[in-house]
Amino acid sequence: MNIQTLLEKIRKPWIRRVSYDAARGAGVRENFEKELARFFSLLEQAILTGDPSWIDPLLFDWANSPTESDLAEGQQNLSTLVARASAFTFDVAKEVLAPEEALELLSATSAIYSYALSKSARYEADTRVTYVENELRNIQNKLEQLDRSKSNFISVAAHELKTPLTLIEGYAAMISEMVNDDSASQLLEGVRGGVRRLRAIVDDMIDISLIDNSLLSLNFQPFWLNQSLGLLEKELHSTCISRQLTLEINSFDGDGQLIFADPERIYQALRNVLINAIKYTPDGGKITVDGRMLPGFIEVTVKDTGIGISLEDQLTIFEKFNQLGEVSLHSSSKTAFKGGGPGLGLPITRGIIEAHGGTIWVDSEGCDEKTCPGASFHILLPDRSEASDPKVEKLFATEMASLKTKNKP
Repeated sequence: MNIQTLLEKIRKPWIRRVSYDAARGAGVRENFEKELARFFSLLEQAILTGDPSWIDPLLFDWANSPTESDLAEGQQNLSTLVARASAFTFDVAKEVLAPEEALELLSATSAIYSYALSKSARYEADTRVTYVENELRNIQNKLEQLDRSKSNFISVAAHELKTPLTLIEGYAAMISEMVNDDSASQLLEGVRGGVRRLRAIVDDMIDISLIDNSLLSLNFQPFWLNQSLGLLEKELHSTCISRQLTLEINSFDGDGQLIFADPERIYQALRNVLINAIKYTPDGGKITVDGRMLPGFIEVTVKDTGIGISLEDQLTIFEKFNQLGEVSLHSSSKTAFKGGGPGLGLPITRGIIEAHGGTIWVDSEGCDEKTCPGASFHILLPDRSEASDPKVEKLFATEMASLKTKNKP
């Protein structure tokens, strides 16, 4: 008996068996039986022609028709269905056909089913990959939208806060001139101190908003690193004395070399890194500033004997509003051990350094308040001998990325 006749004998019982196994509900089963009949016809054509690709279009359609929940759960319904269809072909053939006929039919269908299983797995994998890519794209779009909203909020909030701060500062000064009482003057000085601190936070918010929107402008001038480092040493001297910290700023190749940069912004960036080192170095510790010349760059390193930074935090420390440790346990002082802050200092520093065409990164063995492994911040600044051309900023940034990896000690 030929294969076509054998297939016709098992066609109806096979469709009935598979539909009852895979579909629930009369309406669903009726539609599914039509699809199974289509599959069986293509299976028959594939066997008769010896070309298993006859079933490809149907498998492709089935692979692209799962529900969102099926895709989210990673279910492989098509592969399961083909495997069950193969098993029922074996069962129905044993029940309906003679042993010799069943063996002949199974021999003819096994290769086709094997091909169908392989193809089903590939189609399902492609469908799954497409689903995951779309989900990731949607998540990325939402994150970008959220980041834009945060940047817009920071910008609006910072500018709106400047006006009432100016009013408070002005009225406090006027009251101070009108009142001669010492106790009132002390209270007003406390108000002015709070205003100064809040103004510093607002200024940081404006800076981070400018950086986020690529609007940070730089005033390139002749500049010597050792001058900024010397000024920082004087500014932070009293803080280090009160904390019993040793601040050691060494001379190094390049610190006295004339380069072009924005002195105020570089000073701000270096100050933020030193303040961070002071905050996370216990009393009695040491902070060392050193550096070296590299091809096309000057490297500045700030090394401390502080509590260190965990590997996980090293990936996020330069993100805005990121703070190490439990915020509720932070001191309210910016220079006290584990002092608080809005978490904008290092993100601003990164924005300033990258705007110059440089880069910054941190090395640390981890975070441990008992052993204090410390941390080393590395800053690469382009060694420019003339004022910067905005058109070549991106070239410096590209070179910096490769040099960072090559020249890490």
